[in-house]
Amino acid sequence: MIFSNRLIYWYLQNKRDLPWRNTHDPYKIWLSEIILQQTRVDQGMAYYYKFIKHFPTVIDLAKATEEQVLKLWQGLGYYSRARNLHFSAKYIVNEFKAEFPTTYNEIIKLKGVGDYTASAIASICFNETAAVVDGNVYRVLARYFGIDTPINSTKGIKEFKQIAQQLIDKKNPGTHNQAIMEFGARLCKPQNPDCLLCPLNDSCVALSEKRVKELPVKDKKITIRKRYFNYLVIHTKNNKTKFVKRNNGIWKNLYQFPLIETASDINEQQLVEHNNFNSIFKGLNVTIKLFNKDSTVHKLSHQHIYTKFWIISSEESDNFSDSWETINNYPVPILIDKFINLYKVS
Repeated sequence: MIFSNRLIYWYLQNKRDLPWRNTHDPYKIWLSEIILQQTRVDQGMAYYYKFIKHFPTVIDLAKATEEQVLKLWQGLGYYSRARNLHFSAKYIVNEFKAEFPTTYNEIIKLKGVGDYTASAIASICFNETAAVVDGNVYRVLARYFGIDTPINSTKGIKEFKQIAQQLIDKKNPGTHNQAIMEFGARLCKPQNPDCLLCPLNDSCVALSEKRVKELPVKDKKITIRKRYFNYLVIHTKNNKTKFVKRNNGIWKNLYQFPLIETASDINEQQLVEHNNFNSIFKGLNVTIKLFNKDSTVHKLSHQHIYTKFWIISSEESDNFSDSWETINNYPVPILIDKFINLYKVS
């Protein structure tokens, strides 16, 4: 109880004024939590306001097309979050008559919602004693109790959840959860935590044992996969191009130029000899120019994508029917968006 009381007292004195903290509307809390998965608050804030403006209720979100949702999400990354958000909005409207589910067990069934998000919504909106465990909470608990169980192991996930559940303030679960998350984000930070100002510094194991920098523990990092993308940026004499919709992968249902993925970096001759290149431009006279001399590297958590944009000047073809004037209307990965903006002013 002392742990929770100190955290809540600190939180009430130091919390940031964030828009989703001024409401108990589960739709808005849900939206904020999905946006803030893998996203910093300062980046996510603008997207939160955009979504609330365009889709003020879950009914409005459910009525939108997936392309509208993805376009609004553009630049935020991890696009499966947007697809799941839209899917779940339609599910809530159809299965719950547009009333947001009110219990942890119902909320966690929503697509894209895991233990953390379900716990946050259930506690903040419906006062359910469901403890949140995210990166910030792992760090606070690992340091405070001196726990060296890897936080990304099966044992660690279970252990930290049990501890968090034991510590939660049963009378104020929502405030407690927000307090420990804010505490981890602003005071018990990954680097250079403010231990001198910490309200728990008299009982923190990591501080007393000088192990703050060592905790929390994570198992080995994943191997980063290298991929090589060659986009075929078609520009015909009548100002047409070809834009295609991805049907799989991290950018599923986003649009892009025709893509040739290779096992390593390739030159123009290797590009022309590729079977996919020949199938697209068979019988057409084309000229090729590399837009970016060096590959653009797009870094994601599990992979690094080395990208070349090949400008293909081509004859007119019925196969190339997308207008350069309209491609900005489509949702695209951020590296495609950046290229289009550079290409149009070049």
